[in-house]
Amino acid sequence: MSTEAAESEVMRVSMSRLHRHGKPELLEDTTAREEPLEIRVEGRSVAVVMRTPGHDAELTAGFLVTEGVVQKPRDVLEITQCPVTTDSKGNIVDVLLGSAVVNWDSLTRHVFSASSCGLCGKTSIDSVFQKFQPVTSDWRVSPEVIWSLPEKLRAAQETFSKTGGLHASAIFDLEGNLVVLREDVGRHNALDKVLGYGLLNGLLPFDRHLLLVSGRVSFEIIQKALAGGIGLVAAISAPSSLAVEFAETANQTLVGFLRGSTMNVYTHPRRLKQA
Repeated sequence: MSTEAAESEVMRVSMSRLHRHGKPELLEDTTAREEPLEIRVEGRSVAVVMRTPGHDAELTAGFLVTEGVVQKPRDVLEITQCPVTTDSKGNIVDVLLGSAVVNWDSLTRHVFSASSCGLCGKTSIDSVFQKFQPVTSDWRVSPEVIWSLPEKLRAAQETFSKTGGLHASAIFDLEGNLVVLREDVGRHNALDKVLGYGLLNGLLPFDRHLLLVSGRVSFEIIQKALAGGIGLVAAISAPSSLAVEFAETANQTLVGFLRGSTMNVYTHPRRLKQA
């Protein structure tokens, strides 16, 4: 991560530290920055997301990948950050599409309903499978590689080490080498940034890769992973019931509670090599 990107992700704030025994201290702390980002496609507003500034082009590209709007680098001609003004503060991006065709009614209806109430139930799962097919990868990976990932994730979380307040998503190859890691106040945004990196660098689909997320796994995380062609999703924390159901149907291996020397494998354990 560049110094410029890292500085844009944090903010210094004043605070008071209280002690059970002793006088309060007036100190400064480093917090994760959070600001809105309006995403426009060819001048038309399609979403506003709360995110940590930095890697906004990747976030936007990944958002369009997971919404099924784009699939290949040529689908995006340009992603432009609108000029800084008193009102926008530079928190607007506009996308000029290439060969992609947008179903505007479907996109805007889905995005705004999802942001207000979340996705849930069989209807949502069926709608996702209309855009993204279940994964077909049949590779296998050593459990030792999976167990090695949390330490590598934490070591690469530059902004988390300063603030303690960011989620992370990271892509690794099947040997456990880190390909890309992104952090954000929103776990979904962190994954969108990773997928956007993949799109803009011609790496999608991530069909021979592993995804590790720093928190829990919801249905939305699994469906975004499916949009990127990811066959194995691992998490430090717990999955939801709908995440397990979706991963089973999507032919994705789902690992949760990846901590220390244990892990829970909820779906498709065949991708893990047996000793």
